[in-house]
Amino acid sequence: MVSCPVCGPKCSICCTVISLWGIIMLTLMGVFYQIHSPGLFEDIPLAEGDWEHHNYTISYIHEKYEQAAVNCFIAAGIYVFFFFFSFYQQCLNSRSNYETN
Repeated sequence: MVSCPVCGPKCSICCTVISLWGIIMLTLMGVFYQIHSPGLFEDIPLAEGDWEHHNYTISYIHEKYEQAAVNCFIAAGIYVFFFFFSFYQQCLNSRSNYETN
């Protein structure tokens, strides 16, 4: 059974590299959110007046850090799927290129 590639050889290589970088970057960001890195404080999702509503508790901030970490890990998992898809497309392109030569 021969499958037809969906994207070309250059596109599949580019998507493979970008997916690999996305996996690395989002996993590291998830780890840094998990350890409550102070450098990422400005990037946690706080609504206007939301922290004030929770009486400025540190547990609320830790909860938001955990939420951001989970979001990063989910996005890294999606990138894993696209990495395997792009890598499979790259293999199909190289196989079809090998068969035509």
